[in-house]
Amino acid sequence: MRTLLGFIARNYYYFLFVFLQIVCVILISKNRNFQSASIINSSNAVSARTYQTISNSKEYLSLKEENDKLSKENAGLLNIIRSRSYEFIQVASLVKNDTLYKQKYIYNAAKIISNSTNLRSNYLTLNIGSEQGITHDMAVINAEGIVGVIKDVSKNFSSALSILHKDVKVNCMLKKNGSYGPLSWEKDDDYSSATLTDIPIHAKIKVGDTVVTSALSSIFPEGIMVGWVKNFERKSGDAFYTVKIRLSTDFKKINHVYVIKNVFKNEQDSLEKTSQKHEKDDK
Repeated sequence: MRTLLGFIARNYYYFLFVFLQIVCVILISKNRNFQSASIINSSNAVSARTYQTISNSKEYLSLKEENDKLSKENAGLLNIIRSRSYEFIQVASLVKNDTLYKQKYIYNAAKIISNSTNLRSNYLTLNIGSEQGITHDMAVINAEGIVGVIKDVSKNFSSALSILHKDVKVNCMLKKNGSYGPLSWEKDDDYSSATLTDIPIHAKIKVGDTVVTSALSSIFPEGIMVGWVKNFERKSGDAFYTVKIRLSTDFKKINHVYVIKNVFKNEQDSLEKTSQKHEKDDK
């Protein structure tokens, strides 16, 4: 007996280890569902975090492609909207009051690859050209508002006069009352503002009033966002207001844009030139 007690005393840690192992097996067998669920849940949580990290990385790396897709999709949607709401002509037929809807504006998605804002004559370079249907005198806008007008075109690129260019003038109007005048970028304007002139003094103007493009422009569709009234004044002897506009477009951050073609621009320009010629002949 003494020998047995001595053996147990010498191997105390070994017997304690075996005892604890037995206790663990008993506990696990009684609570195996809980233990199994805990292990599975922990494994799922780790896997979910791993997959989320991989997914976020893929989304980040594909942002450029997704932005391009969204721009093209938006251009398509704009074409559909304009085709249904802008231009219609009555057609003589056997059916009385038959109406044919024709699309007036065509939108093309593009990306700005070069842009200046600190010169007197600022330009933009776009990544689409004649191969994509771009021609001289097309309007350039983005989601915020007007951007510029196409000037020169090559096969796969085009150059546009920015709204921040001394030679660009766009017919605009006060949205609330329709008073219109030419918008231009003056010497004392920064890249966030422009000047609207020839607004009649009877027009009711308030700071914060919205300014949009008018129907008098053969380049820009009517109602495109331009900006908001910053301040206005009537200079001595003038019969019109000079209005400072805070532009809605941030020219320091423009990236994706839309180039707009007026399908009837050449016809309209030709008619206006003919009318101007007749006026000169009459004089």
